[in-house]
Amino acid sequence: MRTLQANKNQTWLADFFLQGFANIEDYSIGLFLLFFFTYLLTLSGNIIIVLVVRLHQPLHTPMYFFITNLSLLEIWYISTTVPKLLSILVTNDKRVSFHWCFAQLYMFHGLGMTECALLAVMSFDRYMAICHPLRYTGIMNDKMCRCLALFCWTFGFIASTIPLSFTLAVPFCGLRYIDHYFCDLAPLMNLACVSTTFNNRVNGCVIGFATMFNFLFIIIMYINIIYSIVRMRVNTGRIRAFSTCSSHITVVMLFYSTAFTVYGSPKSWHSVSYDKMIALVYAMFTPLLNPIIYSLRNKEVKIALNRLFTTISKKT
Repeated sequence: MRTLQANKNQTWLADFFLQGFANIEDYSIGLFLLFFFTYLLTLSGNIIIVLVVRLHQPLHTPMYFFITNLSLLEIWYISTTVPKLLSILVTNDKRVSFHWCFAQLYMFHGLGMTECALLAVMSFDRYMAICHPLRYTGIMNDKMCRCLALFCWTFGFIASTIPLSFTLAVPFCGLRYIDHYFCDLAPLMNLACVSTTFNNRVNGCVIGFATMFNFLFIIIMYINIIYSIVRMRVNTGRIRAFSTCSSHITVVMLFYSTAFTVYGSPKSWHSVSYDKMIALVYAMFTPLLNPIIYSLRNKEVKIALNRLFTTISKKT
């Protein structure tokens, strides 16, 4: 009996194999260079944003505090999936251990739901700054900002334990080839030996609530923001208010449009290869674009970047 149980546990804990982009393996070197430089640019861009906000005193405001949290999240987010993808392209070793596969699943969805909450909190910050400017500094103080950031991180990683637990409960059998470049819910569920209808519904409800609740909250905040901006009598005030929101709106549209394409639309509408390409956008290129959006569209960040690079050049 003990031997049978040991064999069963060993089978259950067997490794998985990530197929990655199996249909374009002839271009593996080119893809490696593209993804590698994208990864380096993403890391350097987000690290620069963190350093600029940290070192430039005028940027020590609630808005940039949350931007720093977003940059730190993006560094972790892209590092969850890309290093293994790069390893597959170079070594063609597609094996991933059972424990790392589910750790990757947990971190990916935990960070994704954290980003949903963080984008919602950032919209609340803009709402308070534009709609209640006299109360803004009193409400959005350091303690409040830290509490809101902690709530976002806690919410994301607690919520992600539900899909993790329901996926772990599913028995996997046969060849464990995951038709993706990282361990995601749908490709893992396709390997199940039993019906996963209930598991898929629970996972869909959790992820759907985390995304839709925060998305609706963002929409409500911006309805109030737009109403307040329209009521402003001075054109310069309107332009300044819109400029403080434009970067955040761009990031929200980029993040949610790609996430809804993969997780919100019916699976019959698109192929697995299409899912993998869209996943590349929100898992790799969205973290790259965030620091670009916040730096190129923000005058204060440009000034801080110029001062930082000037200081570095003088020292060298």
